[in-house]
Amino acid sequence: MARFAKSQCRPCPARAQCTSTADNVRTVGFPPRELHELQLRVRAEQQTPDWKARYAVRSGVEGTVNEFAHGHGMRRCRYRGQGKAHIQHVLTAIAVNIERLSGLTPAEEASTPRRPTAFQNYLDQREIPRPKSWRTFGS
Repeated sequence: MARFAKSQCRPCPARAQCTSTADNVRTVGFPPRELHELQLRVRAEQQTPDWKARYAVRSGVEGTVNEFAHGHGMRRCRYRGQGKAHIQHVLTAIAVNIERLSGLTPAEEASTPRRPTAFQNYLDQREIPRPKSWRTFGS
């Protein structure tokens, strides 16, 4: 660890870039040699295509965890007990999978369209445009 006194720090023109402490003193820590060498080795490894491919998988998993935690409130459980919490997690995962699958485009269109519902007939008779999907309603 290196500590610079006020008399050394104050006249320095780059002091504002260096420290924001009240007493304007700069303290710099140096890791042990083994840790420093490990950091350099790991940083060099992170630049390889193999490492980036492995990290891409982790990134996808972390994105899913983040979606559950922040998008679906999975940090807090509505129920008490491990069994009920597990059911909540499973049902939330099913809902997310359904939501993801519904956003996919169908591989091929159905050969014969379904008959319109009574509500769709009602909209057609009054010449009210109807959206293709409930997801586009209000957009």
